[in-house]
Amino acid sequence: MAPALRVACAMALLAAAPLPLAAAHRRAPVMAPSASVAIGEAIYRFGRLPSGQSMKGQREGGVYANGADAACVNCHRPSGLGAAEGRGFIPPITGQFLFHSNSESRQVRDLPFIEGARPNRDPYTNETLARAIRDGVGVDGKPLSVLMPRFALDDASMAALIAYLKSLSTKSVPGVSDTVLQFATIVTPDADPAKRDAMLAVLNDYFAEKNANARFASPRMYSYRKQMFMVTRHWQLHVWELRGPADTWESQLKHFLATEPVFAVISGLGGRNWAPVHHFCEQAGLPCLFPNVQLPVVAEADFHTLYFSKGVLLEAGLIAHQLQDHAAKPAIHRLVQIYRTNDIGGAAARALELSARTAGLTVVNRPLKESAGDLAAAVAETGPADGLVLWLRPEDLAVLNARPAKAAQVWVSGLMGGLENAPLPAAWRSTTRLAYPFDLPEKRRIRVDYPLGWFRIRKIPVTDVQMQADTFLACGLLSETLNHMADAFVRDYLIERIENMLEHRVITGYYPRLALAPGQRFASKGGYIVRFAGDSGIKLTGASDWIVP
Repeated sequence: MAPALRVACAMALLAAAPLPLAAAHRRAPVMAPSASVAIGEAIYRFGRLPSGQSMKGQREGGVYANGADAACVNCHRPSGLGAAEGRGFIPPITGQFLFHSNSESRQVRDLPFIEGARPNRDPYTNETLARAIRDGVGVDGKPLSVLMPRFALDDASMAALIAYLKSLSTKSVPGVSDTVLQFATIVTPDADPAKRDAMLAVLNDYFAEKNANARFASPRMYSYRKQMFMVTRHWQLHVWELRGPADTWESQLKHFLATEPVFAVISGLGGRNWAPVHHFCEQAGLPCLFPNVQLPVVAEADFHTLYFSKGVLLEAGLIAHQLQDHAAKPAIHRLVQIYRTNDIGGAAARALELSARTAGLTVVNRPLKESAGDLAAAVAETGPADGLVLWLRPEDLAVLNARPAKAAQVWVSGLMGGLENAPLPAAWRSTTRLAYPFDLPEKRRIRVDYPLGWFRIRKIPVTDVQMQADTFLACGLLSETLNHMADAFVRDYLIERIENMLEHRVITGYYPRLALAPGQRFASKGGYIVRFAGDSGIKLTGASDWIVP
């Protein structure tokens, strides 16, 4: 069993004393169906009982779990469709699978293929399912796996949990029909127009190629075999371009989703602020897969938004790691950070400030107003005992004074500054380090050649290699995941399958490795500190090993 699945199971198997099962049969008032489902969801997802107390589970030998650690979601996942790791399976427990009529019926032949499911067993009833949850006895009268805790739930709590399980996977999925899968990509008003066009060129051509290769319809298969199968569906892309101030984006997105229901959001492009989009997707339960944003939202408890990396926040972690590595830096007593007030550098500076102060450094922030000409003065204030961090764009780097800062060490945001194309004056290049949240250019060359070749064949202008390679990678991950999902189109299951499959991906573009365990939202965890190899050109050399802050 893989580590991710072992961790999920272990969360439900912590040691303690047995529970009084007699309490399981206490009666409580009957609740309305909608209220019952909501209570069942709290039990399933958070291990929280109607009383507000924590649910407790136990297994043989006095092993127990409590509260969130006992929640069903840890192993059976938010979709309720379980998990598969190697030879280990946690079965689906949605009503569709638990209460199917029998193995000969059309209902079973219509079940989507899920690894670990047992469609040939007898169906559960409310009573036999309650027995399984309380006593660990399956519908066939045999003991369930020792990994499955036993839960002492009263009748009302049990009814609520069963009602919630019945509600899972019973609704039609927005954006999915027998012939079409609907997707959206989101562009914020402050996104770079050139990057928007470059991203849409990749998305539109990928969708066109996908549809061209699936032009012949295939009939629905009505047999449940241990194999992947799916109905050929056309991919439709909607471009949701937001307008106006950020506090209006939520209403715009609600309108888009109501008029153009989609299964998921793929890629996308943000500028200074992606948070309203992130929060909307979380509230709507809408998967948002790998948007192109340099300042993502760090909320590991969220579920529906996945990112390739933490962007400039990861860069702040890389610099903080070097500040704490006394053997790798000259003596620095003060850290000076320069950024524009209207850009994302301020958020990165605040993240680095927290780490730097923890390391005992004095931190001085120098926010510059938009288009102000005070950059030279801010740089001139630094001295030989200072470290200087420039959270600046290429237009600012290009006009730095020809003489380098007096600071003992200078760092520049690679993402904001243009990576290896950062227009640093020649005199700055030998003493400046770039925070670089990607693999080194010579190490990623083969992985990036694949999308570059695809762009060349499709005659797509390459204006931003990293952003376009990420967009292509996001599309490929979506396609592979949907193939393995067969016809089990459930939004939460899409996220879970990506988590499960991502670490096996070979072509990872700019990233040396991608992986997502349950509860992780950032697929690439580290980066390098690099320096320029000469006074001109784009050749970089590593100034650190791979760092995972």
